[in-house]
Amino acid sequence: MLKLHHLVNSRSQRILWLLEELGLDYELVTYPRDPKTNFAPAELKAIHPLGKSPLLEDNGRVLAESGAIIDSVVRRHGQGRLSPAPDSAEYDVYVHWLHYAEGSAMLPLILGVYMGRLGEAGAPLKPRISSEVSNHLGYISGALGERDYLVGNDFSAADIQMSFVLEVARSTGALEFFPNLGAYLERLHSRPAYQRALQRGGPLDMGGQGKR
Repeated sequence: MLKLHHLVNSRSQRILWLLEELGLDYELVTYPRDPKTNFAPAELKAIHPLGKSPLLEDNGRVLAESGAIIDSVVRRHGQGRLSPAPDSAEYDVYVHWLHYAEGSAMLPLILGVYMGRLGEAGAPLKPRISSEVSNHLGYISGALGERDYLVGNDFSAADIQMSFVLEVARSTGALEFFPNLGAYLERLHSRPAYQRALQRGGPLDMGGQGKR
């Protein structure tokens, strides 16, 4: 059986949602954040040296990193669901969004969150970071257009991976100028499996964004 080590208010909500979408049997171990630092507890280091979440145990292997976990689960357990066929034109687009979410999009968003916490001390960084956030959100908005989903207009695991990017963007008010992205996020939230994941893992409070 799969075993998910889930840190509340974190990227691991995506993996919980993925498991619910696929209807897989899994064990859920939930970890609270440190009430003083808001960081992950030290117990996670006993499972993986980085002490981060999500972590997924699958047949004796410990998998880390959201994109890698999603890729592995879909390939090994998806039975053709939540991804295009590997020989299709859409597959490379799917892989792009799996990697883009954390490889490119999250950095300026997280920097923007930290900049806001710095107050006046972060003011010199604001123009550059705000420009990069707008650049990335504009790119995602243009790629989505008026379609419902990012890959061939079919819901896929790439939408799950990209959801956290938009959660953080919305928490900072950055989605205000991209109505199609706001509607897209609401569409993702309306999925029954997303709602089940919230029931099992707890509500996603973006006050903890940026810490895994």
